[in-house]
Amino acid sequence: MRSSQWRLQDAKTQFSRLVDAALRGEPQHITRSGKPAVVVLSEEAFESLQRSAHVAAPGFVAHLLAIPKQKEGEEDEADVNHASLVLRDVDFS
Repeated sequence: MRSSQWRLQDAKTQFSRLVDAALRGEPQHITRSGKPAVVVLSEEAFESLQRSAHVAAPGFVAHLLAIPKQKEGEEDEADVNHASLVLRDVDFS
């Protein structure tokens, strides 16, 4: 077990040490029944993650709205560069 990983029972009994390490900028991983459960971060690290999440992912709607609009009467490049599709009859019998 690495030093920044704690079993839940140990984290309870040594909570002050865990918080001190988190305040030094070391994320503290806590396991429950041997499986990863939670990570304790300093408030500063948490706020930094929140800010970067909002900057990195503005949202799907904002992404769609940022797509350049096609002006009326203007041909789409995709239409010019692709061959026309020819439809044919298919016999399903």
